[in-house]
Amino acid sequence: MERRVAGELVTRKSYNHDLLFRISSITQEKAILHGEDIRLEADAPLDDLVKVEERELQNRRKEGKEKEEFSYRLFRQDYQLMKEKRDFQSTDGYQYADYFQLPAKVLHLDGDPIYLRKCIALYQRLGLQVHGVHVNEKEMPFQIVTLLEKIQPDIIVITGHDSFSKSKGSKDDIRAYRHSKYFAETVREARKRIPHLDQLVIFAGACQSHFESLIRAGANFASSPLRINIHALDPVYIAAKVAYTPFMEKVSVWDALRNTLTGEKGMGGVETRGLMRTGLPYLTEEGEPDSSEPPTKE
Repeated sequence: MERRVAGELVTRKSYNHDLLFRISSITQEKAILHGEDIRLEADAPLDDLVKVEERELQNRRKEGKEKEEFSYRLFRQDYQLMKEKRDFQSTDGYQYADYFQLPAKVLHLDGDPIYLRKCIALYQRLGLQVHGVHVNEKEMPFQIVTLLEKIQPDIIVITGHDSFSKSKGSKDDIRAYRHSKYFAETVREARKRIPHLDQLVIFAGACQSHFESLIRAGANFASSPLRINIHALDPVYIAAKVAYTPFMEKVSVWDALRNTLTGEKGMGGVETRGLMRTGLPYLTEEGEPDSSEPPTKE
């Protein structure tokens, strides 16, 4: 049997090589696997793993990149419509705009440092202010309060890896999930400090997470209603939709999900108020109102 090492990219023979995994660690004859593009943690016998060759890896990454770019373009179109509407409403239809906007601040807790870097790159591409922290899922409930007080975010994303195991119980039993319990505890700790759903918006969960427990704990949005896998970048699009929607408007669940790669089978939530606030006037350094472009990131 070919020797396997941590960090190697592999597929599973028993699942017909459906997903690309990265070997996180190896214990005896088993490997702990993290999905390369989806937020799934699994384990598998070493003899079930096949190393992905370079040509196949490039093809998989190309296909994944195309899906990500398609989702990004959809969000940009949605963002442009929201921006045009805000411009019109803020200036009563005039062609100049002497207003400013207060952007939402995101705190993103992620159990996977590689996913966290990918998410931060997308936040920056979308023009969002983010503070990303790599935290092991089991440690999240103990660190969330300190981070909440330090960062004072408007949005919290609590994610990492998860999975459901039929051998541990039914789909209704949270003990049958790898990390759902810790995500739910983290949400409850945050809600003890800020209970109102519109003062602090929370996304929680990963692949196959116990959706109902996360919503009951106080999350606005969560995964996974049908216990399917979600894409690593999906939580970012949820956060961005809420961040760029004016606070006088609600974010419908469908509007929040339609630009994600997973959609309503992998994520759900409750109606939530937007967080973008507009103010007047926008002053120049000389103290005069600026009638040019507003200081918003494209």
